[in-house]
Amino acid sequence: MSDRMFPGPVSQKEACMAKTWWGSHLLSRGADDEIWAVSRAPVTRGQLRTAVADLGNLFRDHGIGEGSSVLLRMKPSFTYLQVLLALWSRGAQVVLVDFRLKPAEYEPLAELMRPQYLVVAAGADGPVAGFRQESDFTVLRMPDGRPAVDGVRLVQFSSGSTGRPKVIGRPADSVLAELDRHSALPGIPGRGDRLMLLNSVMHNMGLVSGVLHALAAGATLIVPPTLRPAEVVRLMASTGTTAVYGTPVHHELLSRVGDRPELPALRLAVSGGERVPQETHDRFRARFGLPVSPVYGLTEIGLLAGDLSGTTVPPEVGPPVPGAEVKVAGEELYVRMDRSPYLYGDHADRFSDGWLRTCDRVHQDPATGVLTLLGRADSLVVVGGLKVDLTEIETALLAHPRVTEAVVTHDQVVQAFVGADETVTADRLTAWCRERLSPVKVPKRFVVTRLLPRNSMGKLVRDPTLLHEHITSELTSQAQGGR
Repeated sequence: MSDRMFPGPVSQKEACMAKTWWGSHLLSRGADDEIWAVSRAPVTRGQLRTAVADLGNLFRDHGIGEGSSVLLRMKPSFTYLQVLLALWSRGAQVVLVDFRLKPAEYEPLAELMRPQYLVVAAGADGPVAGFRQESDFTVLRMPDGRPAVDGVRLVQFSSGSTGRPKVIGRPADSVLAELDRHSALPGIPGRGDRLMLLNSVMHNMGLVSGVLHALAAGATLIVPPTLRPAEVVRLMASTGTTAVYGTPVHHELLSRVGDRPELPALRLAVSGGERVPQETHDRFRARFGLPVSPVYGLTEIGLLAGDLSGTTVPPEVGPPVPGAEVKVAGEELYVRMDRSPYLYGDHADRFSDGWLRTCDRVHQDPATGVLTLLGRADSLVVVGGLKVDLTEIETALLAHPRVTEAVVTHDQVVQAFVGADETVTADRLTAWCRERLSPVKVPKRFVVTRLLPRNSMGKLVRDPTLLHEHITSELTSQAQGGR
């Protein structure tokens, strides 16, 4: 690790902890009475350390140790974060599964990973009830579980162009290197800052950019117990929030809060997960007096680019951060990595000769290095800050017994063009999808017709404009024929 991330001398206590596990220095920073995080109530760094140590002993008693594989599925809470840190302290590989996934989405992932242990909270299913201070959980030993992949400590999922989620494994060095890149980004929150985190702690920006970076840098983490915009703004005021992290949707909602209190300490708003719409950027600046600063990264490696100076405008995301090596070839962005991040040999075509193909189309300014997002090169899109694979939605639609064809597109919203018999309606398709997909993946619009258009090679037309034109023409012809 670079010394620049942790300035100052290392105490004997820190040196001792550093010999135990790869992230021990993150926990050892700061005095016991220093506030680590705030939600409904504050939690000190001493309380965090005690909780992680106690949970580590509990997991030891269950047999979890170096090389164990553990699937973690809990609603967001301080207990969730303490459990994650404790599992890492035991040398475990932790597989993070979003509690919002439907059984049809979650069960295949569990079967694919075959973890040795499940750590699951009671009531992990169902809608978000807000961030909790504490939550109960159960530890289950799984028969025929598969041990951890060598060296991998964090496993996450990200949708791929084939419809099957990519299984992404990151060793400890990858996570620590990402924290090092954060520390080198000018303007990043540090000691004395109070960071309001709106991103999910189960995903990379919330977990690494938010939780782990704040822990490493000595910033106080603030996680609102509810995401209702008016209450978030009131909490920002009462805690003296200096930085707010979220997705463009979060910033848009905050900018619409009326009769808000003054926020004199707020100096930084950071957005990740998808491109910031110009309207959101302008509205937030007018409302709060500062712009939304973009950051860009991948689940596979974390933070890659960003600009916290307030000078970039959408769709710019800033230059590559120090420590990130990227190149642009044919308008596609590639990033240098030591090894493929994909487990079990999947998506071999995405990694070659030390370069990962991001499938993001970009332009890089030759003078400043600033990256401008142009769009996706595959079927992966971002909806509400979450990555969604359109082919996964098509697969779900094609499972319907009366659906013969499906094309799913994304512009402002996800929309589905479906070839089916006359008994199939948009309402029925909506209900079908809601049973099988997360809410963010359910199309907002359905266009149902008997047959979808195909090109001269017999392939389905995928351009939404051409699809609309064909279907409108078909409906017009039917209406005229019925006269």
